[in-house]
Amino acid sequence: MLSTGAIPVAAQAVSTPNFWDQRQRLSKPVLAPRERIRFLTSTDYPPFNFLDARGRLGGFNVDLARAICEELDIVDRCQIEARPFAELVPLLEKGDAEAVIAGIGISPESRRRLAFTESYLRYPARFVTRKDAPLTEPLEPALSGRKIGTVDGSAHAAMLGAFFPNVQRVGFADRSTALTALRNGAVDAVFGDGIDLSFWLESEAANGCCAFSGGPYLSDRFLGEGLAIAFARKDVDLARAFDYALGQIVAKGTFSELLLRYFPVSAY
Repeated sequence: MLSTGAIPVAAQAVSTPNFWDQRQRLSKPVLAPRERIRFLTSTDYPPFNFLDARGRLGGFNVDLARAICEELDIVDRCQIEARPFAELVPLLEKGDAEAVIAGIGISPESRRRLAFTESYLRYPARFVTRKDAPLTEPLEPALSGRKIGTVDGSAHAAMLGAFFPNVQRVGFADRSTALTALRNGAVDAVFGDGIDLSFWLESEAANGCCAFSGGPYLSDRFLGEGLAIAFARKDVDLARAFDYALGQIVAKGTFSELLLRYFPVSAY
């Protein structure tokens, strides 16, 4: 498990992560022979992909795809289309698209079928606590003997047990029940998905009760490799071209701007 550093953005007082290795030196690719680059995404994973009130496709992933096209000077050849999630990989493998930007899981099996960019976003695990009872770093001794809520059977429950064995784990059927227990003082903290919890912290349900304590924590073993753009297995060259674009987007600050636009409470 790793705790990742973040890039402070002073004007917004929000931290944004950088998962990109800036030591990589990739040459700008030439995509002139390609007549078009078709992205596929879905509409059921806000704030990453969704339809707005006017029925227009939007979201973090959609804007990231547009930024990639701008960086590679192929805006006039880029198309972004929404389809049901279950159809995305089959359409990609049939040659009906060049890229999928919709949270396709990265696993040994999917890597045998598809090519991927480097991960551009990782899912952080976080502790949330009541504001009147925060946990202080170093977190491990601060957590000893504390009651920590997780969702039964979740990756976060397993991760908590593996890396913080001295806590009192309290299992709940779902996230809502766990967070209600936190608000009521039945547990000292809840450990779960940082992105999901960042939106809860700003919700009416939280009512300003709580905040993050410690972290963020990352683990490929428990939380996977994060988000990457998927391609047909034969299209490795296009994946590397997108890696170049993603590196430039991070270096220029565009990636941080997108995070601030869609995630006003930083999960990192």
